Amino acid sequence: MVRLTRIYTRGGDQGETSLTGGARVKKSSLRIEAIGTVDETNAVIGIARLQTGESDGIAGFDGMLSRIQNDLFDLGADLSTPADDTKALRISATQVERLEREIDSLNALLQPLESFVLPGGAELAAALHLARTVTRRAERVTVALAAEEKVNAEALKYLNRLSDHLFVLARTANDQGRSDVLWRPGANH
Repeated sequence: MVRLTRIYTRGGDQGETSLTGGARVKKSSLRIEAIGTVDETNAVIGIARLQTGESDGIAGFDGMLSRIQNDLFDLGADLSTPADDTKALRISATQVERLEREIDSLNALLQPLESFVLPGGAELAAALHLARTVTRRAERVTVALAAEEKVNAEALKYLNRLSDHLFVLARTANDQGRSDVLWRPGANH
């Protein structure tokens, strides 16, 4: 278990931070950018969770988002640990598969799309769309990192599935897709 007794250490005052294991890296590195964007994803999901509740009629939303937030801390730990550390906490195929099962379960209740969906609708749906877009940014940064350094393949899969998961959750939050805001190509010409 983690125990934090002191919040500031002054260790980052020169623009560097420590990875798991003690290696120092620039705060501007792709690895730290990836970790930070995963953290941002987690924060946006926390905002979305403020909109969940029994009144939304969507059983299990908060539980799913809670598990995802915990997974995102696992992902941050994965990204902060050098690839050669064989004892590190890593995102696993089991976590990716859980997202896939939840996506399939939710998507089975939705009508197929005949247009792209604009972010919006219910407050919860809008917050989930925001979380989806931040997740996509986290994925892009992690892909860039993987082009330079070894990254757990399951971490990349997790981010890719998570954005799909958040999209399906947003559609579900929009009255099972009935209140989706659909793109109308060229509608304003």
